[in-house]
Parts: sequence; C-alpha cells; structure tokens
Amino acid sequence: MYKRMRLETVVRVPPEKLGMKLEDAIKEGLMEELQGRIDRSIGMIVAILDVVDIGEGKILVGDGGVYYDTVFDALVFKPELQEIVEGEVVEIVEFGAFVSIGPLDGLIHVSQIMDDYISYDQKSSRLIGKEGKKSLSEGDKVRARIVTVSLNERDPKESKIGLTMRQPGLGKFEWIEDERKKEMKENA
Repeated sequence: MYKRMRLETVVRVPPEKLGMKLEDAIKEGLMEELQGRIDRSIGMIVAILDVVDIGEGKILVGDGGVYYDTVFDALVFKPELQEIVEGEVVEIVEFGAFVSIGPLDGLIHVSQIMDDYISYDQKSSRLIGKEGKKSLSEGDKVRARIVTVSLNERDPKESKIGLTMRQPGLGKFEWIEDERKKEMKENA
C-alpha cells in the first residue's frame, strides 16, 4: 500500500553544497540517502515529496559538513498481509510467476496460482493448467492477495513477498471476468 508519510531525520549537507539554496541541498541529500531504502516499520521510501521544516544547522569538529534536523514528506510503499494487489506478470519460472506490484516484485508459487495441476512450458514461458487449460504468461495482468512479507533492510532486492490467487475474485483478469459471466448466466 502506498502512503504519504511525514518523517524526521538528520541530513548532512557537505561543504560543496553549502552554496546551494538550503532546501534544495537538503532535498538532494534526502534523495541520495533515503530513496529506495527499506525500513521494516515504514516500508520502502519511493520518493521524497517535500521538505517541511529545517532546523538550525550543527557543525561537528573535524567535519566540514553541516547537519540539519529535517522534517519531510515522503511517498512510501509498504506491502501489508492480506492486502489485495494488482500487477503485471514480469517473469515466469518453473516454480511460479513473479508479479510487479509497485517498486517490488511478489512471487506466486505454482501451488498458489489455481486449483489445477500446472505444467511449465519453457518454450513459450507459460504456466498451463492441465484440466482447465488456463495459462499464465509474462505481461498478463493479475489480482492477488499478499500472504507473506519479508522486507530486507540491508538489501532491498532480497525482499520477498508471497502472493496467492487461489481464492474467489483473484487470478488473471480474464479468469475473473469469465467466472463473473458464468455466475451471471447461472443466476439468470
């Protein structure tokens, strides 16, 4: 889930940036230091939006930079357990499908794609259901539920998000639409 958050930190403005407009130097420092970082309590900082308040600068002996207490607004992405997400399949592998859900990718294990035996077609890079003949390929749009979240603060690329599509209303958009039409026909 994306959120706008007001955060506080201390920003070091190096000597070479002291001639710049202070707000611009602080924003650059925030972007360099924090954008793309993960904090388990707030999530991944996607963008620095505004610098809200800059405190009085402090100088440390032996350091040419100036340190400022700073309040700023940021756009953060924090995947929540049980959250419904929509994304695009970016990679199909033998054990499942990776789905882009914002700045991070989630994995739908083959056991969580559909209620059918699934085979992997390496030539066309697809996962195909044996009985229902449903298939999942790169570029397909899907709706899934987050079932596991493991954010790695040290290496954000190593964060893991587990997804499932084995519930009503979830799956490839075409499957959901076909199911809706089938229900409407039965209820008519």
